[in-house]
Amino acid sequence: MRSQRLLTALPVYNEQEHLPKVLDEVVRHADDVLVVDDGSSDDTPRLLASRDDIQVVTHDPNRGYGAAMRTAFCYAKKHGYDLLVTIDCDGQHEPQRIRELAAMCKGDVDIVSGSRYLADSTASGLAAPQDRKAINQTITREINERLGFSLTDAFCGFKAYRVAALRPLQLREDGYAMPLELWVQAAYHGLNVIEAAVPLIYLDEKRSFGGELDDAQRRLRHYREVIDRAQARAGVRHPAADFDPCAGLVAPGVAVPAVG
Repeated sequence: MRSQRLLTALPVYNEQEHLPKVLDEVVRHADDVLVVDDGSSDDTPRLLASRDDIQVVTHDPNRGYGAAMRTAFCYAKKHGYDLLVTIDCDGQHEPQRIRELAAMCKGDVDIVSGSRYLADSTASGLAAPQDRKAINQTITREINERLGFSLTDAFCGFKAYRVAALRPLQLREDGYAMPLELWVQAAYHGLNVIEAAVPLIYLDEKRSFGGELDDAQRRLRHYREVIDRAQARAGVRHPAADFDPCAGLVAPGVAVPAVG
């Protein structure tokens, strides 16, 4: 029996400060590494071009976190990987846990989702910003009530996926709310989801969610709208000719233009 092929993917946008250190750690703990550069305008492209131990796909222009994640999913499918681990590049995840999460994605487990709020999760750095923690708790509770999950952390980007389980998903959300659409699709297609405790690490940095979404109440309202929209779409079968989530994905090192 052949060993399972593992891809580790990082969505990146203007991460010049964290990129070298994070990538140095990721390549120590991963097999093949893909970076999706989502149209960075800082020194990130030059730093990526200086490395020969990773693959890079570039969005031109910036398309959003969800679009970068979708590119990672499509890359894993197109290149025959069995397992995909996604990890953020902002220093808030621990690369030494990559293989641990991948190893849990076996048998009938389709998604292993990192959780910063399980009983055995640890915390370091600063306390989580109160508005982000409150929104996470609210949306996680509503996801569970709507979809029948028992999640404790709906937004953690550190996950392992069985690539075959991603094939029927038709993801469209380009922004930070894409994980909510993922949960709706996962429930609709009957995917088996478990959580794994990961540390809660917050750094002394301010994240922008983009324009009006920096306002907590508008962001919460947007997240609910995304869930509503995803649930409305979930019951509609889209023929491949009408919607291909991997359309336009090209070889590593070549820019992927915006579509639509």
